[in-house]
Amino acid sequence: MKQTNALAIALFWVGLVCSASVLAHSEQHAASHSAGVLKEQKPWGIAGDREQVTRTIEIGMSDQMRFSPDQLEVKQGETIRFVLRNGGRMLHEFVLGTRTDLDAHAAMMAKFPGMQHDEPYMAHVAPGQDAEIIWTFNRAGDFDFACLIAGHYQAGMVGRIRVLAQ
Repeated sequence: MKQTNALAIALFWVGLVCSASVLAHSEQHAASHSAGVLKEQKPWGIAGDREQVTRTIEIGMSDQMRFSPDQLEVKQGETIRFVLRNGGRMLHEFVLGTRTDLDAHAAMMAKFPGMQHDEPYMAHVAPGQDAEIIWTFNRAGDFDFACLIAGHYQAGMVGRIRVLAQ
């Protein structure tokens, strides 16, 4: 009986300590989101600031699994505000990256189709809705964008961005 009570007390304290650390983690997580977008350098650039936008590019998304336009040219150093317009009846997304990164992400999406996104270089766009991404292209090169929802990427819902060196 004493062992059972001791075990119950020990489990109570472990639960109390663990729940406090989980609460602290969730508060830190919420604080990091409210502080703004996490800026992480990627091969294709970094999250941009609204005040730095040099131009806006509208991109249409359709149920024919196409982006319009699907070929873009920007200058190194430009901060672009992408306005993403889903004119279709299906959910679409816009993800910036390299072909290698997009291929890997598409494979992951095929395995986990309900996967949630929380990166500044990707956006889900509901049917008939708009979304936006602000991105700074601080590296020259050829990069890609795609809808990685299972089947969309494979059907050719991709585009290309050429970033011209300064």
